[in-house]
Amino acid sequence: MIGTVGHSDWRERLPTNIRELGGIADTSVQLALDELLSNGRVSTSTGESLFLEADLLDVMLLGHAIKKSRYENEVYFNSNLHVNTTNICVLACRFCAFRRGPRAADAYALNVEEYLHRIRPFSTRIDEVHSVGGLHPEWTVEHYAELISSAKEMFPHLSMKCLTAVEIKHLSQISGIEISEVLSTLIDAGLTSLPGGGAEILDDDVRKVICNGKESSEEYLEIHRTAHLMGLPTNSTMLFGTIESASQRITHLDRIRKLQDDTQGFQCFVPYPFLPDRTRLPQAQHSTGSETLRTISISRIMLDNVPHIKAYRMNIGDYLSALALNAGADDVDGTVGHEEIMHEAGSLTSVEDDLDRLSKLIEDAGGVPVRRSTTYDQFVIHRRRPPSDDQRWVSLPVADMV
Repeated sequence: MIGTVGHSDWRERLPTNIRELGGIADTSVQLALDELLSNGRVSTSTGESLFLEADLLDVMLLGHAIKKSRYENEVYFNSNLHVNTTNICVLACRFCAFRRGPRAADAYALNVEEYLHRIRPFSTRIDEVHSVGGLHPEWTVEHYAELISSAKEMFPHLSMKCLTAVEIKHLSQISGIEISEVLSTLIDAGLTSLPGGGAEILDDDVRKVICNGKESSEEYLEIHRTAHLMGLPTNSTMLFGTIESASQRITHLDRIRKLQDDTQGFQCFVPYPFLPDRTRLPQAQHSTGSETLRTISISRIMLDNVPHIKAYRMNIGDYLSALALNAGADDVDGTVGHEEIMHEAGSLTSVEDDLDRLSKLIEDAGGVPVRRSTTYDQFVIHRRRPPSDDQRWVSLPVADMV
């Protein structure tokens, strides 16, 4: 079984997987399972109880059972490179350690040649360039279109996953054009998909404190809706562990799944905790490892219509990522090659990982490593060769699926 959709009858498969994993004792988790089986969806009130009352191990068990019912033991990853185009930003979000003012000694803004220079050393072993950055006060949509088109011209095999919703909003404002025109210009330049960053918590009371001046909750959703309606797939995220309540986390998940009901444009959901180092949010709650695993599991339980849940290694590290692969996550961040935003905030996760090490992490967690394309329509399964072999791993083409 290889593919993005997985088993469409995963709800029917769920009771068998629950039994094989040992069964559920917690009443809140059992209620969530009953709602999935009878109504197809977990209610927001039950979802909130999973955060506030439910036994962690049973929550993780249900998340993992859903993952197994959908994808068996397969775990997806891609070979990607993060290129952060600029750290100069007109905003100053309180949780952000990456942002610099234009006069800062370490402020930077990549021109086209510098952008290509960042990609070139990795170009023969990656499939995707993931580019996000600050809101530069002078760059219009034409600059980003030139970055993307130049990269596609030089490296035509690469997918370009670029620009968060707030960057799209900023380009609309600074370029004086509609959101749809920004997206159309970038699609013509070679844009493949949008990353999900900037969702934070989709509650404007929270946003006023942690990212005042950023796009509103509704604007974030509408930008993604517009992208979906134009045929551009996107991801979505949730930054938790700042000042939000369990109820606000559940509202966030519910808003994502309601938009997905309308558009089916979200490919993957990426929940990750706030990293406190060198940021300016002293009132943050700081998620523990247990809370991070609980949130990943609940994301899988609540988002019945979003195909993939990612364990974001650049944020939570390899150890928690491996645990998350047994708590509902079926996707793990790729080889990365370079990354600044999470590392400025305190992440110590290595960016030097290759396919061998990443595949071993997945196998050690009991998974089958499956390399995927950006848009989850091409797949290659990786299998370990005997240790005596000069090549420790071999990639076996399996299928091209739409």
